[in-house]
Amino acid sequence: QVQLVESGGGLVQAGGSLRLSCAASGRALTTYIVGWFRQAPGKEREFVATISRGGYNTYYADSVKGRFTISRDDAKNTAYLQMNSLKPEDTAVYYCAAAGRITTASMKPSIYEYWGQGTQVTVSS
Repeated sequence: QVQLVESGGGLVQAGGSLRLSCAASGRALTTYIVGWFRQAPGKEREFVATISRGGYNTYYADSVKGRFTISRDDAKNTAYLQMNSLKPEDTAVYYCAAAGRITTASMKPSIYEYWGQGTQVTVSS
């Protein structure tokens, strides 16, 4: 099994940036695809971004395309979500997730076997 721990969340003004990290332990992250999801109060968890094994493919939700960038550093066993031009509607708890059953990136939460505990991102207007 792999354990995931997110960090880097916080309070930022609209237009600002944050970089979330997802540190993996227990197994090498290189054998997993990684996804980022978020959940705002009163809303369902939604897909944000995903990256394939090796980082060859990435996909983004339309709402974050052009503003967020997902990446991975397998040597550090860590994945990242760089968030720029943040908007108040980006406010949510952000979760990273990992899946070992497939190699291609996936937007489906059901694909992911392992989840972190989440990190809060709050964007003030």
